[in-house]
Amino acid sequence: MFDLTGKRALITGSTQGIGFAIAECFAHCGADVIIHGSKSYDKCASAAERIYTPDLAGKLGIAVADLSSPDGADKLYDAVGDVDILVLNASIQFRKKWIDITPDEVETQLQTNYKSSLRLIQLCEPYMEKNGWGRVVTVGSVQQYKPHRDMAVYASSKAAQLNLVTNLAKQLAPCGITVNNLSPGVIATPRNADALADPLYSKQVMAGIPAGFAGDAEDLAGAALLLCSSEGRYITGIDLVVDGGMKL
Repeated sequence: MFDLTGKRALITGSTQGIGFAIAECFAHCGADVIIHGSKSYDKCASAAERIYTPDLAGKLGIAVADLSSPDGADKLYDAVGDVDILVLNASIQFRKKWIDITPDEVETQLQTNYKSSLRLIQLCEPYMEKNGWGRVVTVGSVQQYKPHRDMAVYASSKAAQLNLVTNLAKQLAPCGITVNNLSPGVIATPRNADALADPLYSKQVMAGIPAGFAGDAEDLAGAALLLCSSEGRYITGIDLVVDGGMKL
């Protein structure tokens, strides 16, 4: 079960955190995996080295492209080519009061979190449709339901992405392509390290999580594997929330 042998997977934003955990999981389940980063080849190479084992020789690729740029998705696709599995994990968030967010910061988040996701799906879908098999997973956020007061635009961009998923899932299901969203809650990743290092803030956050603790990036990997495997063939158009009950 959960064998991805023969499948080629692109996981955007996979040099660390959730994206890295998914890339590592998929590689060890047999997929040929492309590690993606926005700017640094060395950072991608370092991530690949952390995943590498002798049985993965030739199965790990690297691609660098800035998805906050209007042509970033096209450049990434040109570098990578067709894939069977597309996990859209890359995102940007600015923690600022809604009234202080600048137009450039709004556009950067929308470009990375929504527009580039749409464009990559547009580019990768024809190959999946031709083969009658494809998996698309966008990585959203529990903020779709419980938006942080200082991340209004980020939460909005993730809500837009979820709406796109439900729209495309219905259209692409007859083609053998599933489209799903995966929504993390509070996950102990480098992005959240500084905030969770504040004891008072961390205590307040944990009080809102029924499970009582922050998740690890690996908690998302198994969920992504289910959605991207053949075992997930009858799951499409859902938002799989992995949040320790925070959404409740």
